[in-house]
Amino acid sequence: MFLGTFVNTAAVMTGSLIGIFFSRKIPEAVTGIILQAIGLCTLAIGITMILKLENILILIFSLIIGGIVGEITSLEERLDGLGDRLKKRLKSSNSRFAEGLVGSFLIFCIGSMTILGSLQEGLYGDHTLLFTKSMLDGFAAIALGAAFGSGVFFSAFALLLYQCFLTYVAKLAGTLFQPYIINQIIAMGGLLILGIGFNLLNIKKIKTVNLLPGLVFIVIFSVIFGK
Repeated sequence: MFLGTFVNTAAVMTGSLIGIFFSRKIPEAVTGIILQAIGLCTLAIGITMILKLENILILIFSLIIGGIVGEITSLEERLDGLGDRLKKRLKSSNSRFAEGLVGSFLIFCIGSMTILGSLQEGLYGDHTLLFTKSMLDGFAAIALGAAFGSGVFFSAFALLLYQCFLTYVAKLAGTLFQPYIINQIIAMGGLLILGIGFNLLNIKKIKTVNLLPGLVFIVIFSVIFGK
């Protein structure tokens, strides 16, 4: 049932390892321009996802409440702490480990292909969309791995858990995921990815991790209030 997700995870791991290997041979100036290119592409991805939005009020309230929950629970600080512990265990000196972990997770996991691919796999056993996503994610992981290092590799484990969860939920309660709710989730993810783009380009520091609970609230409010 999870074949597409396993292939997707393997593609991200392989791509990130290739990127990490070549990063040692890439000059710092080239790494900087790669980061800028990724930042611009991330902004473009976020904007296209936001265009899926169907109810702006639900999005606003979900983002605000989710942000409050994330701030109160210090979600970003906790994840940074987890990243630091992983760095120590790995004896890594990479200063962008946590940024690569979180940013890559959002880029790989919050999008229409992730949600629809997991739903297709759970509902119909169709892996086609996730296989296609695997190829795209593999190439993206090369660039991200070169820029952020080992944090990208470990984002693959979060990808595995997230997509397996979506696939399993789809198998149990597929009717919950109506097109309207999927579009709302994608739009919220687009806003978060836009925040990552701002961070990458040093435009404005956005606490994207503290805003992550908004993804839960937008599903709840979309189910309650409907279209």
